[in-house]
Amino acid sequence: MKLSAPEPNSPLAEEAALWAARLDGDPLDGARRAELDAWLARDPRHRELLSRYCQFSADLEAQLPALVVAGAVKMPSLSRAPAARRWGFPQFAALGLAAAALVAVGVWIARPAATVQSLATAVAQRSAHTLADGTRVELNARTTLRFENTATERRVRLADGEAWFAVAKDPTRPFIVDTPAGSVRVTGTTFTVRNDAADAIPLEVLVVEGSVLVHPSDPANQHKDEPFSLTAGHRLTASAQGVVVTVLSESAMENALAWRRGHAIFDDVPLSKVVAVFARYHGRRIEVDPAIAALRIGGFYGLEDLRAFMAALETAFPVRVSEDSSGAIAVRPRPAR
Repeated sequence: MKLSAPEPNSPLAEEAALWAARLDGDPLDGARRAELDAWLARDPRHRELLSRYCQFSADLEAQLPALVVAGAVKMPSLSRAPAARRWGFPQFAALGLAAAALVAVGVWIARPAATVQSLATAVAQRSAHTLADGTRVELNARTTLRFENTATERRVRLADGEAWFAVAKDPTRPFIVDTPAGSVRVTGTTFTVRNDAADAIPLEVLVVEGSVLVHPSDPANQHKDEPFSLTAGHRLTASAQGVVVTVLSESAMENALAWRRGHAIFDDVPLSKVVAVFARYHGRRIEVDPAIAALRIGGFYGLEDLRAFMAALETAFPVRVSEDSSGAIAVRPRPAR
């Protein structure tokens, strides 16, 4: 592999290199993470530059052992490693390959093989983060995610829940989301993945921009070597009954992504499915009487306030809501007067 450092001779490149060096070292604290998020949001070029410098770091790390064996660089003593670690990527890029590798040996000795981040949200909680590769991720309530950033790939393990990804473009390292119900593979795009083993549809993938390849888990082994290719506007759902791909309208896309703003928007959706959204978000047991389960619901609701939603149901529809001592909620037909 030929090492090619991004062009360093600009203030913007130096900023990106410094952020790459920070990400390469100790984990960022809350204040520093917020500073990085603000820097990435300030200019669309920032994300691409950061990704390029992170890749340069990974390429350099991969070649250091061979360079040392070949005698192209000499291994510094361990006592000098802390001083070497203070060098940033502007210096790496400005120096020749051998000199850059020499400066980086201390970092290569000390740094782990992969960057690992674990994220989670509780009931009725959402959060937003920037992963080590520059990818932005937003977690819906009750979501658990683990991210591994290596020199060859970027892999997310979504154990449960729902997440929105704006993946930093890096054609050399695929971005893979693994769930118990299947996997999604991209190099740079925007999409959501929902995994809920307790739901009738355990896997849902919605593409906002770009394209993805989806490999649903298939007990019957019917689609082992046949990934589903999705582009913007496509939604894939996978269940025991099979895989369904649909094309959503612009308004339907907005409704599906409303959770990112703390909202729930429904357009002629069965009551049973509407209630399931709130039950999942709040971690509550909500039962709907079969007699009214197919009642069609529409409207704009706040996800955060479960009581307000239930009160709105009673006001607008012929239903009665009750809650028992355990906290379980029942939605039944309103008694006739």
